[in-house]
Amino acid sequence: MDSTGPITSPINWPINWPINWPINWDDVRAARERIARHLPSTPLRRYQALDDEVGGGIRVLVKHENHLPTNAFKVRNAVSLLTALSDAERARGVIAASRGNHGQGLAWAGQALGVPVTICVPVGNNAEKNAAMRGLGAEVREVGRDYDECVDIAARLAAERGQRVAHSTNDPRIIAGAATMTAEILEQAGPLDAVVVSVGGGSQAVGALVAARAQRPGVAVYAVQAAGASAMHDAWHAGRPVHHERCDTFADGLATRSTYALTFPALRDGLADFITVGEAAIAEAVRILLRTTHNLRSGRPDRTARAPGRPQRRDRDLRREHRRADAAPGAEPRAVTRGTACRGARAGRSRRDGTHPQIVTAPGRRA
Repeated sequence: MDSTGPITSPINWPINWPINWPINWDDVRAARERIARHLPSTPLRRYQALDDEVGGGIRVLVKHENHLPTNAFKVRNAVSLLTALSDAERARGVIAASRGNHGQGLAWAGQALGVPVTICVPVGNNAEKNAAMRGLGAEVREVGRDYDECVDIAARLAAERGQRVAHSTNDPRIIAGAATMTAEILEQAGPLDAVVVSVGGGSQAVGALVAARAQRPGVAVYAVQAAGASAMHDAWHAGRPVHHERCDTFADGLATRSTYALTFPALRDGLADFITVGEAAIAEAVRILLRTTHNLRSGRPDRTARAPGRPQRRDRDLRREHRRADAAPGAEPRAVTRGTACRGARAGRSRRDGTHPQIVTAPGRRA
């Protein structure tokens, strides 16, 4: 499928594909029970100014993951993981690679649960994010040139120390935690047609697929990724895993160079479509969301509402078919949270019965 072509209508989206699921609905329910003891559900709100900006008769609902303790959905994943560990594993501690949000989530959860946390970050990583992780009690080690190198270093340190690796994507308990956000959205939003999710490693997108399959099997899931860090997008269109030598995007929480074993098969088989957006579009989305919702979001592709000036073809097609009300990678979708959710036979158009598409997006940051 050509990534520059139009997004297809979800109306005939197959709901019984033989998808390679890394988790099931029971895993999500169990994660919700564990997380509920530590984190509140987040609000889902509508802003008329955002609806007006998006246009096309689309109603946009915003899932405020930025109201969680670390201002990002990643804390869900961290609590889901650490509460599932044995007492012995918790005592030894966990180690992870992160650019910031996954690390902050682990640090917060580790502090709450008494679990030692070590985070490997790239050399020159955002100083404020490093300070936030240290402020929550984590040991922060600046190593490696980027996130992917830090993953390898964290794995070596874990083996030396006898600690568990808390991978930001490649762990079923992490994915189950991410799925709880979509589960909430689907309960809060009412009828939806589609979810648009921003993708780095894919935990939230796979979580959206699992939640939609269990609660709303007719809801299609779309994915958006930063054009400068497009490994998962490129792999999806190639139909096989892809590894890039470098990535370049200011949306550093999505800056990964590889696909992951637990998420790629499900994304390959389950997504309705997958596109990329450029840096200008991501930046403009942040400005639009700040202006219309008075909430500041970190840059992520699915957060892109409209790009300035004449859009590139892939952006134009997404807006035409999805009216992309913040359908760029960067939302904490579901339906589009950490993404965007839509209502209507075709997300960007009114239904024949006169009702309108509905899109959900979630502010906040990713690891």
